[in-house]
Parts: sequence; C-alpha cells; structure tokens
Amino acid sequence: MMEVEARRIRRFGPQRPTASSLLPLHASSSTHHISNTVSCWYCDYKITSFNKPLFHFGRRHARILKVWFSIGVGFAVSALLGVTLILLWELARTLHLCGASKKLGNLTSTLLFGFPSLLPGLRLSLADAGYICISTAISVVVHEFGHAVAATSEGMQIEYIAVFIAVLFPGALVAFNYELLQSFPHLTVLRVYSAGMWHNAVCCAACGLALFLLPLILFPLYSSDHSPMVLNVPPTSPLSGYLAPGDVILSVDNIPIRNAQEWLKLNTLTYNVKLNNVNISQRTGDLGGVNKMKGYCVPSLMMEESKISKITNLLENQHACSSELTAFVKVLCPARGTLDDGQSRTDLLNREWSIYCLNAKDVVRRNRCGDDWGLATTKGSSCVCSQEEFCLAPVQEPGLVWVEIAYSSPYHECSSNVHNKFPFSETSGVKETNCGGTFIFVGDVISMAHSIQLTSYQPRWGPKIVAYLPNALEMILIWTFHVSLALALLNGLPVFFLDGESILDATLSHFTSLSPRKRKKVLRLCLLGGLLISMNVVLRELLILS
Repeated sequence: MMEVEARRIRRFGPQRPTASSLLPLHASSSTHHISNTVSCWYCDYKITSFNKPLFHFGRRHARILKVWFSIGVGFAVSALLGVTLILLWELARTLHLCGASKKLGNLTSTLLFGFPSLLPGLRLSLADAGYICISTAISVVVHEFGHAVAATSEGMQIEYIAVFIAVLFPGALVAFNYELLQSFPHLTVLRVYSAGMWHNAVCCAACGLALFLLPLILFPLYSSDHSPMVLNVPPTSPLSGYLAPGDVILSVDNIPIRNAQEWLKLNTLTYNVKLNNVNISQRTGDLGGVNKMKGYCVPSLMMEESKISKITNLLENQHACSSELTAFVKVLCPARGTLDDGQSRTDLLNREWSIYCLNAKDVVRRNRCGDDWGLATTKGSSCVCSQEEFCLAPVQEPGLVWVEIAYSSPYHECSSNVHNKFPFSETSGVKETNCGGTFIFVGDVISMAHSIQLTSYQPRWGPKIVAYLPNALEMILIWTFHVSLALALLNGLPVFFLDGESILDATLSHFTSLSPRKRKKVLRLCLLGGLLISMNVVLRELLILS
C-alpha cells in the first residue's frame, strides 16, 4: 500500500511510464517537473510544499530521531519475525499438520489484519464508514510522516508526497532520492523502512492511552460515572418505541449497567449462555437445570385459573396460549420436598410439564425468583416465594431471550400517563415511574444490543448536540487504533510491494553473509510463500464472513 513506486525504482531501475502501466514506474528527480499522474487504473496528487519543513525538522533533531527510529527497527524486525511465525502456523493448519481451533483462528486473523472477526449478522453503519475513513487518513499520515522524517534525519531530501488511488484502493507514498538511499549502510535503510510501522504502533499506543484517560480529559464538560445514555434509536431497531434519545439505561435483569461497554458485554454474555429457559424440553433428567431460570412468584390461585392440560413436548405446545397471553412453566425449587399443584418430580423427570397461560404484564409485576437473575436473588436461595406462591418462568422459542431492561428519562418531559408515550408499557410495563420504567424484551439480544447507539458520557450543560461529541471522539480513537494496527501488521507481512519486502531485504543484507544472488533467491522465495499463505488466510476469512 505504501511506497509502491519507490520499490519499483529501487529494484528495476528508472523506466519510462507507459500507457498500460498500472502504477507509474519513474519519479522525476527534479521537483520542478513533477506532475500528477492519471490513467484508467491509477491517479495521484503530488505535494511538494512539505519538503523543506520536513527536511529542516529532520536535520534539526537528527540525533534524537536516529535513536527513536533505531528503536523502531527492533519493533519492525520483531513484528516481521512474529508475523512470519504466524504464517508458518497457518501453513501447518492448511496442510492439516496441526489441529484447527476457532479461537486461535480468530486470533490469527486479528494479529495479521488488526481487526477482530465481526459477529455474524452485524453490519457497519454509515457513521462507522465515516469513522473508518477519518481513521484511515490519520493512520496513513502517521505512517508516511514516519518514513519522511526518518529519511530527512539521515540527510535525504524528499522529492514529493503523493496520495493515490490504485484501482479502487487509496494510499500514499513518500518519494526519496533512492540512489542515495542505496549508498547508505543497511541499518540506515532499515530505519527508514521501519519508520512507518513503528509510527503506526506508537499511534496505537497513543490511542489506547487516550481512551484510558478520556474520562479524565472530558471531566470538566462531561460526567462518566452514570449509566449509558441513548444517542440514537434507528427505526429498524427492535427497541424502536421502547427507548428514545436521551433515555438512560439503568440495568439489564436487575444487573446495573455503568457504561456502554457493559451493555454490550452483558447482552453478549446473556446470548452465549442462551438462558436456560430456552431449552427446557431438551433437558433430560436434569432437575437442577430446571431451577436455573428466570422466574416470578405467582399466587397459586392465579395458576389454577390459567393452567392447561399436562403436555410432554413443551416447545411445540407453547403456542397453546392465545396471542395476548404468555406461556409459563413451574421452576423446580430444591428447597421444597414436594410440589403442591399436582406436578411431581416424576413428571419432571419424564419431561411432562404443566403450562400456565398468563398475562405477562401481571406476572412481571411480581417478585423475582429463580437462579438466572444475576444480582436479583440475594437471599442465598432461589426459593424466595411465599408458601402461597410458586416460581413460574416464561417459555421462549430456541434462540430468543427474555430480558428486563430498566431505564430513566431525565431529559424528557415526563407526563403522568407514561403509557401514552411508551406503548410497550401497556403489555409489559413494570415498576413504572413518570420518568422511566422497566420493559421486557424477547428476541435476539445480540442484534438488539448493537441496534442502538449509546454513550458513556453525559454532558454537564449545553445543548443536546454536545452529547454526541464524546462518542464521536471515542469512535475515532477506537477505529484509529484498529486501522493503525492493521497498517503496522500488513506492512510487516513478507509479501511483495509492502514495507515487509524492503525490511526483509535490508534485514537479510545486514544480519546474514549471503551473496547478493543467494540473498535475492531467498528473498523471492520468502515473499512468494508469504503472499500465498496470506491469500489463503484472506480467502478463509471471506468465506467465514459470507
């Protein structure tokens, strides 16, 4: 991506560009004759106004910069070695020489390309695309600034800085006097070529530190010691109509939510454990598992009025209830020796269940019971119901999850009739107040959690628009971290046309005593192997995402 033109000049010598050339093959040695290049496959814009300022800066701080970029050499060579080992491990996986592991595979793709595997079904929003563009521009500038300053600190003039688009891929490069570069010691060449990777790594560290200190940086204008605030609820979100911009999410299943990260983490954890009430009928002879569910204490009189016939296949008969009612099943309480409603332990062992069709609005107003409420049960036992009540849990289809979400609306005008503003309360409201309440969500919590935009920072004063600024800054820092990491690792790959090619060449020249001919053969063999294995990893990731 970087310095494509530079390496072609160095390896093949000056050539005249042709109309069919994918990239320009020659850079003029005189800045007075530099012109922009436009073709069917490539176009660029060359900039010379930064040549003198960068050269003066590099020469003024040459001694410190040489030490700085010498540290970068150590990082780049270590990254090259680490990435090479990962590629060899990928080769062993392809040849079935070692066992495959999904977690290790995700780690490999993250290390090679800087991005963790996306969750299935999730898509980048238009705002995310904008953040990626801004972060890419920042990362590329940091990368090329490293090359430019490293070159000027060694006394080399910059011919120009160019931004280009090759086919559909953007990039940038810094053109030097490469004949002069070849006359320098190999360690100097390594410093120049390692500078881009090194600066991207430093950019990652700076973004991580800024994210860690962001609450302190924004403290005068924003508070971050509260629950996350809703910034946007798209019409396509399953929470549209449930929440509105300005609402504050207080808890999920009675577990307090302190920031936006906890909201995503808790819902992902909820999805992964799949809430035991989903697969009740799949539990064979597991009485203990029946108890680990989300339940509500329902009076026995209400249960008798709503009970339908005993069934064996619970999930196929959960629709026996009418559309306005929800199917519930009794949670086995180990602290009680018998069940007083006629359902015995033998029935449970034989997977015979009694369904109760109840109005969810009436049930969720009751006290909670069961072992799957997190912090909701604090008495040391799931049997918190009175002698006249039984613990009933909702029955849901596989893949769907039942969660209670508590919220407040500090920035909205609260009316005495919360039902008019929040129609969901008509069927599932609980613990309602004039400025918020608790509602039930049943569905895919992963999609639900990612469908709204939250911020962990609430403005102390000012218009509502300022609430979006911390989130924008946070997202730019996060994406810049990922993009800079991707650039650093991609340029560390031993493949053609990237910094890894030149770093590997200079490393072989500096640390080995191979003849130029043998060194050239070893270099080409390594680059070809790295390219083939990298293409294999990319294709595998694309197949997984598709």
